[in-house]
Amino acid sequence: MRLVALSDIAEMLGGVSRTRTTEITNRATFPAPVDTVASGKVRVWDRAAVEAWIAEYRPHQARGTGSDEQP
Repeated sequence: MRLVALSDIAEMLGGVSRTRTTEITNRATFPAPVDTVASGKVRVWDRAAVEAWIAEYRPHQARGTGSDEQP
């Protein structure tokens, strides 16, 4: 399992701000974090689950998820 943190997700969403990324990750439809590290300050997610969520809910913002590869 590959893990991603908030800054990684921001990049995967096309470079949105950390504030906007926090709003998105707090949505009920967004995958739950798999763990919290750094004394509870940093949440981490399963990259595959985040990629699947982006593909379903925000495909126009996908970056760094494999969906932007050219054929």
